[in-house]
Amino acid sequence: MSAPAEADREEAGGIRTALAGLTTRGRSFLAAGIAAVICAYILGQSDLRRVGLLLAVLPLICAAVLYRTRYRVAGSRRLSPSRVPAGSEARVHLRMDNVSRLPTGLLMLQDRVPYVLGPRPRFVLDRVEPGGRREVSYRVRSDLRGRYPLGPLQLRLTDPFGMCELTRSFSTFDTLTVIPRVEPLSPIRLGGEAKGYGDGRQRSLALAGEDDVIPRGYRYGDDLRRVHWRSTARYGELMVRREEQPQRARCTVLLDTRGIAYEGAGPDSAFEWAVSGAASVLVHMLERGYSVRLLTDTGSAVPGEGADGFAGSGQDSADAAGLLMDTLAVIDHSDGAGLSRAYDVLRGGNEGLLVAFLGDLDEEQAAMATKMRQRSGGAVAFVLDPGTWVREPTDVPAPGNAHEEGLRLLRESGWTAVGVPRGALLAELWQQADRERLSVAAAGGEAR
Repeated sequence: MSAPAEADREEAGGIRTALAGLTTRGRSFLAAGIAAVICAYILGQSDLRRVGLLLAVLPLICAAVLYRTRYRVAGSRRLSPSRVPAGSEARVHLRMDNVSRLPTGLLMLQDRVPYVLGPRPRFVLDRVEPGGRREVSYRVRSDLRGRYPLGPLQLRLTDPFGMCELTRSFSTFDTLTVIPRVEPLSPIRLGGEAKGYGDGRQRSLALAGEDDVIPRGYRYGDDLRRVHWRSTARYGELMVRREEQPQRARCTVLLDTRGIAYEGAGPDSAFEWAVSGAASVLVHMLERGYSVRLLTDTGSAVPGEGADGFAGSGQDSADAAGLLMDTLAVIDHSDGAGLSRAYDVLRGGNEGLLVAFLGDLDEEQAAMATKMRQRSGGAVAFVLDPGTWVREPTDVPAPGNAHEEGLRLLRESGWTAVGVPRGALLAELWQQADRERLSVAAAGGEAR
């Protein structure tokens, strides 16, 4: 953020603006002076009249001088970092430059911040010499994710007697993005991975046969054993066979945002846990080289996402993670009542690994989730029991518990379903999902 601010006189409404800037002290002096002048005329006291005139004129002179003062200063703001996880601090650096040929007087710098980020910061700057600068900083912190505007920056001018204050505002502002907390996850092998990137990855040639290979031009460093002599003779330049192209693994993270599926609010609510869990899985899969996609119950995805999701490689992975985190930073409850739109998106083809964070499931939504399993190579579901997030959980589930019934239906359809109690750590549930998958696979092998 960088914009010039000039404390210059404006013709229209100048007197009104100057008088509006009088402080409590200045108004008190003015009122006392007027009262003294009136009493002097009534009582015939000339000395009292002189004192009253002095008291009344002093704040007016201060306001006029301050309003006519010409300061040309430039302000800038820098966020470090501009994207911060919930519960972490970011530092805001402010810089003021005096670009005029005159020194400034006493300045008060104030930045406007939302109340959730903390108190409004104020700084008093001493006299700034011509061409000089002053730098200050403050910290902001929020436990609630979102996008918060910082600014505009305000400069408050005061006279030496404290009679008048005038405020000048800069025109631009910055945005601090508070993203969900990301929990590091250990690398495990989940179902559906054989259809993607890794040890069990599938490879496909550019075309089927030796005669149908599409070559490309030779590049420095290519293995000479890959030279395609028939094409070299045909085109008159050295041609090599194309390398086998790996089919990148896909991972779709489904986030249930239905408002009726969660209870409670705040940074420790079930919905915030689900958002944080989805962010953790997305980042983890990107680091492992997966093509990831974020999907909600409304069927919407991240703007700018490709047909196969975001690819996890190098700088593209960092940019993709930033877009995904920015989307999750502002995601909120939806008005939808079901998962049918998400199923319509998933049934378009095999999506590889499917990781779902689901809220309260009734019988109908559990049945819809079982259909999703048929469209994925592997499926892992973290199902939150809203009741345990607003009351103390019991050791023994009540008969006919809807949460346990939903877990049973998901497991019978092939999901690796894990219940999420209040305060659970995703890293531990991530390992639990792997153990349950291995136990189911072992049981299936014994049965065969």
